[in-house]
Amino acid sequence: MISYFEKYDGVLKESSADKAPWVHVTAPLDHSELEYLAEQEDIPLDFLTDSLDIDERSRYEREDDIRLIVINAPVINTDEKESDALYITAPIGIILKKGRVITITASGKPVEELFLKKKFRSCSLTDHRHFVLLIFEKIVWQYLDVLKKLNLKRNLIERELYNSSRNKELQQLLRIEKSLVYMLNSLSDNDLLKQKMKRTDFLNIRELEDHQDLFEDIIIDNSQALEMANVHTNLLNGTMEAYASIISNNLNIVIHRLTTITIVLMVPTIVFSFYGMNLDLPLENYSWTPYLMILISLVIVVALIAIFRRSNKV
Repeated sequence: MISYFEKYDGVLKESSADKAPWVHVTAPLDHSELEYLAEQEDIPLDFLTDSLDIDERSRYEREDDIRLIVINAPVINTDEKESDALYITAPIGIILKKGRVITITASGKPVEELFLKKKFRSCSLTDHRHFVLLIFEKIVWQYLDVLKKLNLKRNLIERELYNSSRNKELQQLLRIEKSLVYMLNSLSDNDLLKQKMKRTDFLNIRELEDHQDLFEDIIIDNSQALEMANVHTNLLNGTMEAYASIISNNLNIVIHRLTTITIVLMVPTIVFSFYGMNLDLPLENYSWTPYLMILISLVIVVALIAIFRRSNKV
């Protein structure tokens, strides 16, 4: 689907194709539409197709006067499988050409939702460099928001695990761990992309102090998000290892107790099995012999329990 937008009274609204400074392309989209858009806008077709590849890494590319920036943004994983990550990352292609900005993504509308239904009076679609920086800024905010949500969910699951170590909570922790892996990789790639763009002045903002300051703030925020993702990942790894040790220790305690009970119950079983054999045994002709065997068994059982308790085995 191809949408055209322009700014009107501080709000981004849909516009006609001939005068819209911003073109946004999102799924569903077939190859013929991509070919038509590439021919109409006079841009390389691979700029569009590369941006739709879910595995595309953050990078930039230039061909003549047309520039491509691919940056990854966090999106909610719509897959309902319990083993998949809660959040994944999807590439967003930003194509800069004279008089127009083209954004394209295969996953929902992460770019469009950053601006629509909200007023951004400071956003100028005619200033492509500022518009791109605002997209970068809001993507970083998305990462920070997702990381806070994942950390809050991790804390809630940990509280539940204090009371019961169920597979459901452990599976949710695994989903959070997978989400953090996506966040870490994409934030790292985005950081390298922005550092390289700053070094090469890909946006031509070196002489624009306001733009340069905004780009510096975006790079700092991205670094903070990357550090936050690393901290959350380390905390989650420590939590998973701790609960694995706790579960293993609880299993050992249960096995020790069952073994102790088995040993204790084995003593009277041996005694009464011995006197149940068809052999001549001592004291077998007395009526009080069974009571004596019970007393001897109880004494041995009590002695074993006392020994095990003294050695902290029970």
